[in-house]
Amino acid sequence: QVQLVESGGGLVQAGGSLRLSCAASGISFTNNAMGWFRQAPGKQRQLVASITSRGYTTYPDSVKGRFTISRDNAKNTVYLQMNSLKSEDTAVYYCNLILASLRGSWGQGTQVTVSS
Repeated sequence: QVQLVESGGGLVQAGGSLRLSCAASGISFTNNAMGWFRQAPGKQRQLVASITSRGYTTYPDSVKGRFTISRDNAKNTVYLQMNSLKSEDTAVYYCNLILASLRGSWGQGTQVTVSS
């Protein structure tokens, strides 16, 4: 059974930083690309960072240079370091497999709120 547990969110002022963690179980974590996604109220869920099994990372322009994704395969955990946060980064953040065909259910997510 797939289980994804996100943590590390909170309330932060604009310009601040947060580090999110996602502990995964029930999946072939080491062999698969993982991603961080976010969903703001009234908007679709979007991918904000991805990391392959070998550590290759990609980011959309909206977060490039501010967010850093990393993974610890020994701990089945993926991280998202978020710096220079902006109000538009406010959302619920989720982690999951990049390949949609391999995904199970989503976790509960972790709320990030950036105050301006």
